[in-house]
Parts: sequence; C-alpha cells; structure tokens
Amino acid sequence: MASKWKAIAEGSSGAAAVGIALLIPFLRSRRVKWGATDAEVQQTLPGDDLIPHPKWQYTNAITIEAHITNVWPWLVQIGQGRGGFYSYEWLENLIGCDIHNTNQIIQEFQHLEIGDSVRLHPEMPGYPVAIVEPGRVIVLHTDTRTGPTPVPGGTKPDDYYVSTWVFFLDKLEEQKTRLISRFRSDYNPRIRNKLLYGPCLVEPISTVMQRKMLLGIKQRAEAGVKHTNDNL
Repeated sequence: MASKWKAIAEGSSGAAAVGIALLIPFLRSRRVKWGATDAEVQQTLPGDDLIPHPKWQYTNAITIEAHITNVWPWLVQIGQGRGGFYSYEWLENLIGCDIHNTNQIIQEFQHLEIGDSVRLHPEMPGYPVAIVEPGRVIVLHTDTRTGPTPVPGGTKPDDYYVSTWVFFLDKLEEQKTRLISRFRSDYNPRIRNKLLYGPCLVEPISTVMQRKMLLGIKQRAEAGVKHTNDNL
C-alpha cells in the first residue's frame, strides 16, 4: 500500500511538472538541454544521420556514479512489458500504458537486436531498434513512410512523421558514466502534424518524463553498486 501511495504522489508531482512545462514555454531552452553540456548538445550521436535535418530536438544527460557495465543492464531492459521506463509509472498508467518499473535486473530482457522493438503502450506498435551496441548505445527509430509507428500518424509519403530516440553511454572514469539521451523529430509541416508532433505539446511532456527516467536509471545503477560494495 505504501508503494502505491508513493507512486501516486510521484505521479501527481510529475503531472504538476508537465502542467508547468506546458504553461511556461519560455523555459524550453532549459528543458531541451537539461543536464547536458553545450558540447554534448552539439555532439554528433549515433542515429543522428537517420534524421539529418530535424524540425526540433532535445538532448538531456546525467552523470551516474557507476561503471558502464552497471548502467547498461538497466538501460537495455527498458520498455512496456519489460523493465518499464523508471519514470512516472502512475502517470503513464493513467493513459493505459500498463508500465511496471522494476528495481531488478531481468535476465530475459538483457538482449536487444536490430529489428526488435521497444513498446510504449501495449496496444500500439513498438519503437523499432535501429542501432544497438551493447554497453554503448541504443537507437530507436520510427518512420510512418516505411512501417508502423508507436504514435498516431499518417502513412502516406506526403503526410509523414519520423523520430529517433537515442541512449548513449560514455565512460568518464572507472566508476563514472555519462548517459546522454537525444530525441529528434521530423514531419510534414501541416497543421495537424505540428499539433501532434511539434515541440509545443510533445516536448514539455517528454522532457519531464525523460528527466525522471534518467534519474531513475541513476538511482538504480548507483544503488546496485552500493549493494555490491556493502557485500564485499
């Protein structure tokens, strides 16, 4: 019961954060590079070439006091029906995502291949995995012109939506890892697409959810290291 109320409290704070983000667009310049340095914002990441000229993007980052090998297992198991997204679970489930964030490494979800998919919602197609390099990078990529997409959208060439979601790990020190995440979006600039996929709606929501996700991965990876050290 305590965990349920904790999830509700966190979800309520997440809803408030989303509401504030939607109502205060002038803070966008801070949200789109939360945690990231100017160099990281400008850095070319794997998968950027899939959308060379995005309509908009954001780059977020966080430093995790753990070796890459302690961070990757939490990252590779993300997804609905997998390890969850370590974000505002209660808030996600209000719209039927059926997310269950785990606090454990799940061995059956420790492998991703190109062509696999990471679902956001049980009733929608998953985000296809375009690039995966174990211990280093995951790139999710969807294009309505070439296949199913995890968000509503047209499938005609003149009514398209394309996005990438990148997770990149960089070793800073032996026990310090940088996790960089980037989202890029392109679409036919008709009014409907601007409303559905443009930065005014998607960016405030997704940056709030992703900030919580990065903090969730950090918390779990660092807790795992502490547990290991305490048992030595």
